[in-house]
Amino acid sequence: MTKKIGLHIGGRRFDVDVDDEFAQFLERNMSKDFNIEGNNDLKLLLQAYVRKNHELYMQEKKLEKIIKKIDNL
Repeated sequence: MTKKIGLHIGGRRFDVDVDDEFAQFLERNMSKDFNIEGNNDLKLLLQAYVRKNHELYMQEKKLEKIIKKIDNL
């Protein structure tokens, strides 16, 4: 099943349909980055994008480190 998640950005509402399981994760994280009840400006969207990419970058570095340790066993 899917769930519709909505967010207001720049005075417009955007809805996305996502899997129920992922929806819970997405809603929890979106509430940290955005005003779920009101409008969000484009600057806030850009900041959230950069923040999430930094998290992804750090995860990839950790994975590379773990893979290197496994390869050396």
